[in-house]
Amino acid sequence: MKLLKAEEMKRIDKKASTDYEIPSLILMENAGLRTVEVIDEMLAPTAGKTVVIIAGKGNNGGDGLVVARHLINAGATVDVFMLGEADRMTPDAGTNYRILAKMTDRIYPLFTEEHLDRLMLSLLVCDIIVDAMYGIGFKGVLGDFDARVVKMMNWCKAPVVAVDIPSGVEADTGKVHGEAVKARQTVTFALPKIGMVVEPGKDYAGTLTVADISIPRSLLESPELTTNLITEAMIKPYLYTRAPETHKGTYGHALIIGGSLGMTGAVRMSSFAALRIGAGLVTAAVPLSALPIAAADMEVMTTPLAETENSAIALEALPVIENLLTAASVCTIGPGMSRYPEAGAVLRFVLEKAGSPVVIDADGLNALGGEAHILKNRQVPIVLTPHPGEMARLINRTIEEIQADRMQIARQFAVEYGVCLVLKGNKTIVATPSGEVFVNITGNPGMATAGSGDVLSGMIAGLIAQGLKTRDAAITAVYLHGLAGDYAAGEKGQRGIVAGDILNTIPYILKQLENN
Repeated sequence: MKLLKAEEMKRIDKKASTDYEIPSLILMENAGLRTVEVIDEMLAPTAGKTVVIIAGKGNNGGDGLVVARHLINAGATVDVFMLGEADRMTPDAGTNYRILAKMTDRIYPLFTEEHLDRLMLSLLVCDIIVDAMYGIGFKGVLGDFDARVVKMMNWCKAPVVAVDIPSGVEADTGKVHGEAVKARQTVTFALPKIGMVVEPGKDYAGTLTVADISIPRSLLESPELTTNLITEAMIKPYLYTRAPETHKGTYGHALIIGGSLGMTGAVRMSSFAALRIGAGLVTAAVPLSALPIAAADMEVMTTPLAETENSAIALEALPVIENLLTAASVCTIGPGMSRYPEAGAVLRFVLEKAGSPVVIDADGLNALGGEAHILKNRQVPIVLTPHPGEMARLINRTIEEIQADRMQIARQFAVEYGVCLVLKGNKTIVATPSGEVFVNITGNPGMATAGSGDVLSGMIAGLIAQGLKTRDAAITAVYLHGLAGDYAAGEKGQRGIVAGDILNTIPYILKQLENN
């Protein structure tokens, strides 16, 4: 499913009217009707209930006026409070105002202290509140008067239904700079907006309903729309049923390179995650002294590597690594590798010799240092899986800068360096060399635990080993990884989750998806 910015939605609305000759008034009517359907379900029955609608002077307010008309026809008592003068409304909103004014005298101005008193009286006795103040074009901070209106709405016990987006939330980013409506339900139109699926906007939106208002599907599926929400429907085609005549070689061979003194568990988790997600064969290549730990998982093959005096991978191991690469369908480098002087040389060697996709994780990312340019123009696809701290080091920015603009930073990096970038964290981002961005909404804070990222890198490698392209493997892995974390949290609670719980849950969520 596509995710939109406000400007993209406006272009779609315009094309629907100009290219397909759908009158904008019809789109407004449909938007109001779809919102009424949600309200009807909440009130059940609508007749005899009291509704307060707060409408602005733009098209969002016009949607609210359509809602008012249909609720009145359904037998509800509706009080409409207008934030703008009728003669300053947009044309379509003005049309709906004139229609409504002929149906009811319960339309009140909302400009002064006295008007606020009248609003409070209505809010105290209503069954539901409809927020139609500001639409997706809003940016910045609500004015003082509007902020007071929002505070009153949020203070009341009646649930709020937001029309398209909660007022005060920025549609492009989800940012809230002052007061914003805290909705129980948000009915957004055509496609979800980015700010409704990322924090803090997601928290203000409540339950999100994406409503069809008759915009042609071709506009909603345009390749010009490059931001996407990862959904079950999107990833299920990549979890194909295994044919009876297949064997372990059919499902690929994942090579996991890493490990060092005290951190070999990272390689074990990454290796076993590749198996759990379906790779046919997995080899863990680790320093010699780490071999007994890596070999504890009987299903994972192991290869000892020459090591430094600090028990990390030595340059003398490069010929062995080159030989391993020839048999690998994919190579993951970095889990538990540690930071040491030779790490960069080991990474560069793998990038030069690999004949299949490479996943760079953890200390593999640290080994890049300030030399991200070595990623460019590689003959094999590359996947990077940084958390915000690793991403900050990679591009010499602060973590705060990364978190403030995750999607755009991920997109720019992926395009510039020609890699698939998995920027981990709350709402993990997958960005591709073509400029596509995918946002994941599975997962929970309990997954912020040591080893969780190692499980993810192994899952990505395991899916690539089975033949998925790097983009498809990345979006599938992050969705399933989060889903496994959610399942584990449901069983044990978020606070008690460890990476092994996520790892061991993978088969259950795969089975659940297959059954669905």
